[in-house]
Amino acid sequence: MYIVTSRSGDKSNGQIANAVMQTTSEPATVAVCINKQNLTHEFIISSEVFVVSLLHIEAPMSLISKFGYKSGRDIDKFEGITYRKGITGAPIVMDNAIAYLECQLIDQFDAGTHTIFVGKVLDADILADGEPMTYAFYHLVKGGVSPKNAPTYIKPNESTAKSVKSQDPKYQCMICGYIYDPARGDRDSGVEPNTPFDRLPHSWVCPICGADRSAFKQIES
Repeated sequence: MYIVTSRSGDKSNGQIANAVMQTTSEPATVAVCINKQNLTHEFIISSEVFVVSLLHIEAPMSLISKFGYKSGRDIDKFEGITYRKGITGAPIVMDNAIAYLECQLIDQFDAGTHTIFVGKVLDADILADGEPMTYAFYHLVKGGVSPKNAPTYIKPNESTAKSVKSQDPKYQCMICGYIYDPARGDRDSGVEPNTPFDRLPHSWVCPICGADRSAFKQIES
């Protein structure tokens, strides 16, 4: 799981991405896949630079929600976030990141709803020790789902939700697809493991989209 950031003039923006790959070693290049509707896409086109920050396995859902489920057209995603500007002027996220790659755009390929941007790595560094968060960990352990603009997005429905096997009843947000699993709780929101859905605090909301408990339906008995 990554945060891809860019700039346009003195403005910055970023988004969650789960589709990043190395393309060559000499020179070192990477490719990122970004939805054409996203503001980050617009910024990469404008500035021809981007940064990929690798998230730590303990990155909170609140950070992923801010960069993955909210638009930079509506909020300042960097408010309250620790970051610094790289050599290209693009922002490098420091919070819950273990490393970064700062890139100059050298090519791009149309992929329908998305564009594949290829960048030459100009700078890179390890920011902290720790294990990177994989998409599998985000999905299976954190209970996260892909937003609708992600390359891996699948529209939530009860049939796909029921494919998740468990001895305990789970509840799925019908707005964003997040699955609350009582067995693991929601530590980011202070909910301990083995907390049944009907015993969640009244103030608890979906950690992805902010919906209240009325938006959830039981998906297993």
